[in-house]
Amino acid sequence: MTALSALAAPLRRAVPLAGAAGLLSVSGLAFVGPLGWGRGPLTVDALPRVTYTAHRGGALEVPENSMAGLAAAYERGTAQVLDFDTRMLRDGTLVVMHDGTLDRTTASAGPVRGLDRRDWQGVRLRPRAALPGHWRAERPPTVAEVLDRFGGRSVLMLEAKDPDSLARLAGLIRARGLTRSVLVNSNRPAVARRAHQLGLIAQLWRSARQMRTDRPAHWAGYVDVLDMDYRARDADLVRAVRSGVPRVWAHTVNTPRERDRVLRLGCDGVISDAPGLLARTPQRGAMP
Repeated sequence: MTALSALAAPLRRAVPLAGAAGLLSVSGLAFVGPLGWGRGPLTVDALPRVTYTAHRGGALEVPENSMAGLAAAYERGTAQVLDFDTRMLRDGTLVVMHDGTLDRTTASAGPVRGLDRRDWQGVRLRPRAALPGHWRAERPPTVAEVLDRFGGRSVLMLEAKDPDSLARLAGLIRARGLTRSVLVNSNRPAVARRAHQLGLIAQLWRSARQMRTDRPAHWAGYVDVLDMDYRARDADLVRAVRSGVPRVWAHTVNTPRERDRVLRLGCDGVISDAPGLLARTPQRGAMP
């Protein structure tokens, strides 16, 4: 059994029935249901002290970056933030996709940037056979579709894979009144700074290798969330926690043991491919 299938195995009691309309039913897991924290759009200011993010919707539990997967994560209520990746088509349309090519996650092939909006209508995601439950092939959504469906109902995190798409992303977010409800993520400090200048909530992610020489305090003036590789050394994680950046989260945390370590070191959020597993496993050794 691979590490991936081992993590997914405990979830096989749940059988989500997903189609073009999204999640229809979920059974067998102790999910708490959609999170609603009051009237009006949900914002980052309403996030709890320790925040859980469904990475790509929770890619060990649902088809990554799919509308059905995001709907499942929302309905289950095991994460307060829904994460997805964004790419730009050749005509400027913003779509939900992690890779620069279609090859890994869809039935098509070739560069994403080579398509236009009309071409996108024919793309179909290819759910992995190892996923728990039964999932249908579906078109990857556009960014506008995700913002329209979940914006204000959940805090969203989007990674701008194409830096030249930032102004268009800002326009979509502003037009919907979601500037306090959407985190804009990048691995590049310059992109995070630009997002901040555009009035967006800036998130910066860093690898364990980058963190060996990073000085997170340099980013405290414009980064709202620092998103760090959980495999980083303890000293590097603690330096980030003490940097002055308002929120420090760890990725991609897929086991309770990984989660418990980063929270003990002071992180106040985790980004996970398995939010359901973490939600039903109590934290051990929590700091007061």
